[in-house]
Amino acid sequence: MEGLFIRQSSMLPVSLRMPLAMAPFGGWGALAAFLSLLCCRGSGEKAFEGPEQLMVGSGEFQFINCTASCTDPKRLVLETALNKTLLESQTQWKLFKVYNISKDEELLCSSTCGGKQETKVFHIAVFYPPKQVLLTLSPTSVAVGTLFTIECRVPAVAPLECLIVTLLRGPEILCNQTFVWTTLSPQDAVVTHNTTAHREDGLYNFSCKAQMDLRSRGGGLVHRVSDPQRLEVKEPVPNNQTVIIAIVIVLLLLFVTFVLLCFVFGQKWFRGRTGHYGVYATWRRLIGSHRAPPL
Repeated sequence: MEGLFIRQSSMLPVSLRMPLAMAPFGGWGALAAFLSLLCCRGSGEKAFEGPEQLMVGSGEFQFINCTASCTDPKRLVLETALNKTLLESQTQWKLFKVYNISKDEELLCSSTCGGKQETKVFHIAVFYPPKQVLLTLSPTSVAVGTLFTIECRVPAVAPLECLIVTLLRGPEILCNQTFVWTTLSPQDAVVTHNTTAHREDGLYNFSCKAQMDLRSRGGGLVHRVSDPQRLEVKEPVPNNQTVIIAIVIVLLLLFVTFVLLCFVFGQKWFRGRTGHYGVYATWRRLIGSHRAPPL
């Protein structure tokens, strides 16, 4: 399923990038500020220097705005080994687009004002957003009351400490997993959750959501959702031992019932011939045999 990637770097210069939800008047405020930058010449203020720490997706581009402190700099350049294009320029500033950023870089804006050289360094950190979220149910068909495993894998992501992986059953959150910092290189994020199957599990789709929040680092919000998976839930099947025990119990009950019926009908037959029940006569003989002899 498609996710959402809010990336202001593809629309606005670095000097104006901020989370749109925090920008004044939303996206219109940032757009108005950008238009004012393009239309108004420099006044000697450093209003559009931009942040020094930037987050860029691997292989993507970034807008860099180099601004001088004076209104008529003698020299204003962006020093980098990366491919770049000059998009717009005025007397006091130049707007560049830097391409194919695949690793952490330092970009240097250099200007000369009044014979004095000024520099500003931009530190670009490359991140690897979640592009795939793979959900696996194992097994896909289970009986009620048995265990099954939900595994979610997010390949090649970094930084992991900005990632949250959520396992869902329909709208219900089953598990939220965060990660600790390990390495800057991309690696797979794997979350495994073991649970017991219930009858209602077969009524819902299982899914996994991966969200990377880079807003505190000057980036955006990225999230991806896996394709939904459905679990087949069956009624428990009794094992052979249980079936055998149940058959033996039924046969014993039938045998006891048969014996009791034979006894009852036998006593009725005996009473019809002698006028009294055979059990009563036997009981009287037993009582008589155990009486003490007279003194």
